[in-house]
Amino acid sequence: MIPFEKDGLDGSTDRALIVHPDLGAISGNHLEYRLEEAAGLALAIGLEATSTRAFTIRAPKPGTLFGSGQVREIKTILAQDDATILIVDGTLTAIQQRNLEEELKVKVIDRTGLILEIFGARAATAEGRLQVELAHLDYQAGRLVRSWTHLERQRGGFGFLGGPGETQIESDRRMIRDRMAKLRKDLSHLRKTRTLHRSRRQKAPWPVIALVGYTNAGKSTLFNRLTGAGVFAEDLLFATLDPTMREFPLPGYDKAILSDTVGFVSDLPTQLVAAFRATLEEVTAADIIVHVRDISHAASDDQAKDVEHILRELGVDLETGEGAQIIEAWNKIDLLNDADPLSVQIPDDIPEHVCPISAITGEGVDQLVQMISRNLSLNHDVETVTLDMSDGKRLAWLHENGRVLETEEAQGALVLAVKMSKRNWGRFKQLES
Repeated sequence: MIPFEKDGLDGSTDRALIVHPDLGAISGNHLEYRLEEAAGLALAIGLEATSTRAFTIRAPKPGTLFGSGQVREIKTILAQDDATILIVDGTLTAIQQRNLEEELKVKVIDRTGLILEIFGARAATAEGRLQVELAHLDYQAGRLVRSWTHLERQRGGFGFLGGPGETQIESDRRMIRDRMAKLRKDLSHLRKTRTLHRSRRQKAPWPVIALVGYTNAGKSTLFNRLTGAGVFAEDLLFATLDPTMREFPLPGYDKAILSDTVGFVSDLPTQLVAAFRATLEEVTAADIIVHVRDISHAASDDQAKDVEHILRELGVDLETGEGAQIIEAWNKIDLLNDADPLSVQIPDDIPEHVCPISAITGEGVDQLVQMISRNLSLNHDVETVTLDMSDGKRLAWLHENGRVLETEEAQGALVLAVKMSKRNWGRFKQLES
């Protein structure tokens, strides 16, 4: 396979042609948005999209995916655009990728490989780099079969056994398996540490709010506005990869913890979902999930469905309403044009769990904070708690996290009627253990 040189990361820009294999799953304007997104993904690692094309494929070719006439047309466009990389906005098998590279004489990368390259370039923390490497190896492991010709050599036999030695491809596959096993072990330790930190936070008196959403929806901009942090925020796909947590003031509470997470995207590689599960599980432990949507984007509804699909994969129950509550922040209302009938418009009867905002200007952000505070107090239960007179720690915890309705003294103890959320009751019982 032709090596992928990411020169764009060092300042220069490689030229890439983007083609989408249209198998009939995407239609109309959505195909245009998909091609725009693919161009944005390419830009995220410094690749300039010279042009984007969609090719209708009625019967995928096992060897090249595209038909022979389409391959010739792609070759012509590559020459005209002086492009050295072909990005296929879909999934290629190892054989298809190799055959296209041999026919076109350029580097070929599919959507999964492109997203993995972005994650590899952006991961900043040790945990993020481990997760990306594991996902990349998982992706490459399936591409060793007859895809790299230099791996077909055989090594000599060992000692008296003689005979043919293990082939280079078998050796490389074994090394990849060994490396993946070590990465999984390292990530397992990190997961235990993260679980321990999460358990400690659950015992703490502060609610946790998680920001989720499609990539480039404005999560990091909102995170910075609420917390005053300097998290990297740019009009770029996957600007944030490593989860960040900061305190922020919340009415009715001492403080709250806000978590910024990696953005989602349609057809997110399964290798990445699996590798990043440890960090994405922070979402499932949150008290409230704020789904940040770019409401100015014409495909906002489709993007929301992609986010909900991944949340379900992580175990978030969107149907019953159990667990974390979900609020939708309809972001980028500053980009809407009320005078333009073709522009996206916000309906008058927006649902109760929706708050229109502009993270860049601050419009509606105060209302969002109030909504978060109100929703934290929903579905509270009243229970009776008996404490020793000297148990000031848990008494203070109850006052900070719930509403003490009544207090009585009985036989040297305090009997309190407390109204508090189910999650906080769970935290309180952990304090007792």
